[in-house]
Amino acid sequence: MKLGATQGFAAGALLPPAAVATALFTQHGLGMLPCPWCVLQRLIFLTVALAAVAGLALGGAIARRIAALTMLLVAGCGVAAALWQHFVASASASCNLTLADRIVGATGLDALLPQVFAAYASCADAKATLLGVPYEFYSLTLFSLLSVVSLLILLGRLR
Repeated sequence: MKLGATQGFAAGALLPPAAVATALFTQHGLGMLPCPWCVLQRLIFLTVALAAVAGLALGGAIARRIAALTMLLVAGCGVAAALWQHFVASASASCNLTLADRIVGATGLDALLPQVFAAYASCADAKATLLGVPYEFYSLTLFSLLSVVSLLILLGRLR
């Protein structure tokens, strides 16, 4: 089966909200409280999805390439956030007033939708594994996959 740009954008529109829904289930259903970097990754996932929806909705090659470039840049930020969470933030006792806190706070989403965008744990306290794998590596994997898909669209490998 040959995949096209439409399928790539569709994956970019559907997978990130599914990841956020999974994070919300683990938070509210399993009691895994998020740290600021976890919450930032939720915001990044939803931003990737918005760019993908734009890619689906827009006609024209230039508009679709801009959407793919936006997906790539934002997913790259997600890769960086997941790596930072794992290698830096999770090793610190406190992650208050970090870049993640400032970005989420600047959007106002933590006050508007605290059940989704409020951080309830420090980075060290939020360290968790799922099936023996650090939780943020699942985000890292999905952000990497979304980066590859958007790069393939951008380069014209998916038409």
